[in-house]
Amino acid sequence: MYGSGFDRGFEAPVKVGERYTVKIESIGQGGDGIARIQGFVVFVPNTKVGQEVDIVINSVKRRFAFAEVI
Repeated sequence: MYGSGFDRGFEAPVKVGERYTVKIESIGQGGDGIARIQGFVVFVPNTKVGQEVDIVINSVKRRFAFAEVI
């Protein structure tokens, strides 16, 4: 029932090149800040919990995205 097409049709709420203002909610295992956009996890390096930063999306994966501060 949950084969390879389980989440087919899911589309991330962010796209490469888009810009957002986000608040860093927590820190991931690798040390990157974690923000959420419509519940979707975005990793933002060189940030700290509580910071509000402007970001640009660099890479979008199935369950998360990577961004950088602009």
